[in-house]
Amino acid sequence: MFGPYNAEKDGTISYIGNKLFKPIKNINNYKLTKKMLIEWTNSLKFSEIWPKIARINHTINKATNNYFDTLGALFTILPLTTRMISSPGAVYGKEVINYTTDTSPIKLKWFNLKKPVFLSESSQIYLELALMQKEISQVYSIYNSFRKEQSDAHHLSEFHHIEYEGKINQKQNIKIIKELFLDILKLLLENNKEDISFFIGTEGIMELEEFVKNFEIKEIDFKEVLKILKNETGNKKYDEFSLKHFGAWEEVFITRKLNKMLCISKFPLFEVPFYHAEIKDSKPSVANNSDFIWLGYREFIGSRERVGNIKDLEKKAEIFNLPKYDYLPYLQSRKYTDYITTSGFGLGWERFLQGLLKMPTIWLVCQFPRTHIDMIP
Repeated sequence: MFGPYNAEKDGTISYIGNKLFKPIKNINNYKLTKKMLIEWTNSLKFSEIWPKIARINHTINKATNNYFDTLGALFTILPLTTRMISSPGAVYGKEVINYTTDTSPIKLKWFNLKKPVFLSESSQIYLELALMQKEISQVYSIYNSFRKEQSDAHHLSEFHHIEYEGKINQKQNIKIIKELFLDILKLLLENNKEDISFFIGTEGIMELEEFVKNFEIKEIDFKEVLKILKNETGNKKYDEFSLKHFGAWEEVFITRKLNKMLCISKFPLFEVPFYHAEIKDSKPSVANNSDFIWLGYREFIGSRERVGNIKDLEKKAEIFNLPKYDYLPYLQSRKYTDYITTSGFGLGWERFLQGLLKMPTIWLVCQFPRTHIDMIP
C-alpha cells in the first residue's frame, strides 16, 4: 500500500503505519513538541533510524548528480537571500491568489536596506537567470528552502529542494522528472535495500520493486480531478474550477481512488505563481504546469513552463502586483532577442523521503528539523 496516508470520510487524514510506527487515526493530532526537540540529540546518538536515513540521503544526492551529469546540466551555486519570491501571493499578490498555499517568506533585516530581504523559498528564479550565461542550456541546484509555515505532519519551515531549469518545453520537462525519479529509486534499491526495508519491510520493498519495474505515473488534468472528487463525494464545492478546495485530503483521496502516482496538469492560471506560462486559447485559462502527487501522500514535485516573452510577463507582473524594481533582473531576462523559453521543476527532498519510507511525519525523516516551535537541535 504505497504511501503513508489514507483520506477518511470525515475529512481527516489517517496514517496507515509502517514497521516502526503504528497506525494513527488523525495525523494532524500527532504534534511535534519542544520536549521531542530537546531530546533530539539523544535520538541522533542512539536511534537506528538516522544512520539509515543518512545513507539513503547520500544515495539520493549521488543519483541526482549522476543523472544531471549525463543530461549535461550544470550544478549552480545560488544565493539564499533575495527580494524575488518565486510564489509571491502572500506578499505581493492581489486577492485572487491570497488563498493559495504559496508562499509566506521569512523576512530578514539586511544591513541598512529599507526593504526587508527574504530567505529563498525556491532556487527557480535564479536558475532561470543562470541560463542567461553563454553556452549554458541546463542547470540544477540542491539547496535549502524556507517558508514561514507552521510545521505539521508534511510541512517543515526549512526544507530542501532538488531544482532544475532548462531551455526545454514542459513536455520535455516532465520526461526529465520521470527519468530522475526512476534513477533515484533504482539506485536506492541497488544500494540501500536493507536501509529502506528497516522502515517498510520486505513487502514494502517488493511493492517498490514492482513500481520500478512497471514504472507509471498517470497524467490527468486538474479539471478531471475535480470531476472525480465531485462524483465520489457528492460535494458541490468541486464544481468550482479552483484550487481553493484542493488540499492535502484531496491529494491523498484522489491518488488512493485511482491507485496511482499522479501528474496533475493545467491548474487555474491566476491561482498559481506569476511566472507560469498560459496554455494558449485555454478556456478557462490554465497554466502549462504539473504537480506530481505521491500515491497515498502529497505533492512532492512541482513543474511548469515559464512565461516566455516580456509583454506577457509584464502583464502578469501587473496583475500580481509585483514591485518592478525588485523583479527587474527577472523582467530584463525576457528583453534579450535571443531569449529561449525555459521549463523547470522542484522536488521536495523530505517529502520524497517521507513518501518512500511511509513515515507518519516529515520531521521524522529530517536529522535536523527546522520548525516554528524552536531552533534546536
